[in-house]
Amino acid sequence: MITKTIFSLAASIIKLFIFNLFFLNANADTVNNKYEPNDKGILALMYHRFEENKYPSTNIKIEVFKKHIEIIKENNLVVLNPKNFDEEFNQVSKEKKILFTIDDAFSSFYLKAWPILRENKIPFILFVSTEAVGKKGYMSWNEIIEISKEDFVFIGNHSHSHDYLVKFKFEEFKKDIIKSIKKFEENLGYNSKFFSYPFGEYSLEQKKYITKNFDYAFGQHSGVIDLNKDKFELPRFPINEKYGDLERFKFLINLLPIQYKNIIPEEKFILDSNNPPALIIEFFNGQPNIDKINCFSNEGGEWKNSKLNYKKDKIEVIFTEKFLPRRGRINCSMQDEDGWRWLGTQFTLN
Repeated sequence: MITKTIFSLAASIIKLFIFNLFFLNANADTVNNKYEPNDKGILALMYHRFEENKYPSTNIKIEVFKKHIEIIKENNLVVLNPKNFDEEFNQVSKEKKILFTIDDAFSSFYLKAWPILRENKIPFILFVSTEAVGKKGYMSWNEIIEISKEDFVFIGNHSHSHDYLVKFKFEEFKKDIIKSIKKFEENLGYNSKFFSYPFGEYSLEQKKYITKNFDYAFGQHSGVIDLNKDKFELPRFPINEKYGDLERFKFLINLLPIQYKNIIPEEKFILDSNNPPALIIEFFNGQPNIDKINCFSNEGGEWKNSKLNYKKDKIEVIFTEKFLPRRGRINCSMQDEDGWRWLGTQFTLN
């Protein structure tokens, strides 16, 4: 009887061990493990139009773009090839890396920026919204296929309609994404592993759907990618005429990540009833210099310092005014002995 009990107990322990091992492995890429002090991160840049000067909020002048490339070279920074993104994302980056991304596949990219990137063999991801392909002002599928043949070029999915998808009913959202995937498969022979949310907007339900169809997803909130970032909320620094000046560019390419364990709430689509949200940033046990972090936001429609309540391994960000449509942005920075660090997040308002 005792022997049977011992064997039964042992079997239960083995089953529990196997279950836990399976559970941990199944969730290994979604679990934040620990603070990595030596992770210098991957800084993603986001461009749209080139030399389309009547659209300053999404445009960059081509001579400024050339200067950006020169600055990166002068600083001996590595430009990450997206084909190595899996490997680079899942390890500590001991040297800063730059990732070029371009949204929307405007014709101005193909005519102005592509020759420069091709000549210098600079890797990048081009995010394509499939409905616009071939229309006036946008690249054609033949042009997209042409550039995709280079081993330093990756084509990313940017939805079908590039509409305000966060406003869509969920079934309508799914149809839009499914249609984009079908267009990718018809024209390129595959769907991309990379997705970028139009306008950087998404609900939690939409994000969960994206995780089932892509390996990575990028937003439009600023920050530096590190080992512990949510791979379906990857940050990028938007570059345009206002935020692309050379002094700012020199500053931001040297930024380091502020690592964190979690941002609460995970739901980034907020209603009037929970505007402003109760924002908590959770850090890793014993993570240093949390009390040096400062945050600022555009609550009330104007950028201002946010009140912070520092607790053990977390910060409560306390807003005094509502965010105004369409987007609430929060950026946090901190300077330590290694330099300036940065994190950002974005809420979309109903």
